[in-house]
Amino acid sequence: MSNVVMYCTEVCPYCVRAERLLTSKNVSIEKIRVDLHPERREEMVQRTGRRTVPQIFIGDTHVGGFDDLALLDSKGGLDPLLAAS
Repeated sequence: MSNVVMYCTEVCPYCVRAERLLTSKNVSIEKIRVDLHPERREEMVQRTGRRTVPQIFIGDTHVGGFDDLALLDSKGGLDPLLAAS
């Protein structure tokens, strides 16, 4: 199915919302917990240029955070991106 990676922390409400949205699409998510693995936060910053979580990748596409994901979904772009990954 789709290849989704999400950099996140346990206590981030936007991470929880992003996970809910993605799992509602029957997508499995590889979660990278930057609170448990601080070295992965630097990896996230290098890949995205951003310091906040969540940071979501679908395949090779950096979607951004939850607001970006929700906007993509509302415009009808999330399902095709998930199907293509």
